[in-house]
Amino acid sequence: MAMIASPSVHRRAPVALGVCLLSFAAFWAAQRAAHVSMIDLMVYRAEGATVRAGGDLYELHATAARLPTTYPPFAALLFTPLPLLDTALLRELATTGNLALLVVFVRLSLRLVGHARVETAWWVAASAVWCEPVWTTVRYGQINLLLAVLVLWDLTRRPAGGSDRWSGVGLGLAAAVKLTPALFPVFLLATGVVARLKGGQGEPWLRHARGAAAAFTGATLLAAAVLPYDSWRFWTEALFRASRVGRAEDTANQALRGALARLLHTPEPGVLWTACAAVVAVLGLAVAVRAELLGQRAWAVCVCAVTALLISPVSWTHHWVWCVPLALLLWTHGQRAAALGTVLVFCSYVPWWVPHGAGRPELHQSAAELALSAAYACAGAVFLALARTSLPKAGPGGARVKP
Repeated sequence: MAMIASPSVHRRAPVALGVCLLSFAAFWAAQRAAHVSMIDLMVYRAEGATVRAGGDLYELHATAARLPTTYPPFAALLFTPLPLLDTALLRELATTGNLALLVVFVRLSLRLVGHARVETAWWVAASAVWCEPVWTTVRYGQINLLLAVLVLWDLTRRPAGGSDRWSGVGLGLAAAVKLTPALFPVFLLATGVVARLKGGQGEPWLRHARGAAAAFTGATLLAAAVLPYDSWRFWTEALFRASRVGRAEDTANQALRGALARLLHTPEPGVLWTACAAVVAVLGLAVAVRAELLGQRAWAVCVCAVTALLISPVSWTHHWVWCVPLALLLWTHGQRAAALGTVLVFCSYVPWWVPHGAGRPELHQSAAELALSAAYACAGAVFLALARTSLPKAGPGGARVKP
């Protein structure tokens, strides 16, 4: 006999939607009151204008802050329509688009962790908009939410180990715009190889990785055909100059390199960072692959995301929008204290509590300031350790490989 839903059930989604819209309206008003510059959006606009004018993309220094082009040339191709829009309209559209992307990102994150209620997405989005990475993403007019949506769309469309002709497209395009998501195809490749070594069927993961590689290669070759000089400059020179992105020790840099630069009071941690990044990359990928083979895709995806953020030369605070699925994963898997701790870290704006900015005070931090300014990196490291201990044990036959 079918159960009849109570009126309260029917009211949940509209109430949640209303609260979300009110939260977004308050957020929009707060951003206006803060006179946000959306400086990164202005850089994207300048990149699009440079491409249209046939200028030198990697000699560009845009806005009063003289910020350089740091993304691959394919991203600049996508930015070419931006100069056609009035600056004020562009800012409004960027804010609206990012808020819509946040809802999609939350919805995909809930799908990743196995939670399907529509009203939950509205409640989570209403809260997540106020966490520091999301606030700063919208404030700068950044594309972090777009890239995260591409990644999660690709990885949640089918069960772990499943694939179709569209598998890998989202990952490949995200990596072609910004290189950090390229670790996800590496994770899929490693999973397929390990699955085969264990006597299982690794082809679905390998096919998924090949799809990502094909999408990345296609987008990159398209950019090379349209922007041959800029493509040559990026792939042979600009890619290897991490200093172009910003100072390693900046408080906003929540990657391992930033934390080490501040800890060692040096603008370049050098070989130590390279060694630490290599170790974290190997260990992080190992945990992600193990989680995937155990059928724990949510753990695998979040571990891979955190690993990519930690080993990147620069991971600004706004890159850590992945804190949203992290907190949801921990909460839905019974790790309530860890979930609340994650929320506290990323909603406290703690990296900005320490002196930063002019005079490079980050190179002279006290022990307490060092701890505060490495909050996101430390939270990421704790999450990786927690993931390693939270995964279920493999059965007698080894890891459970899904076809």
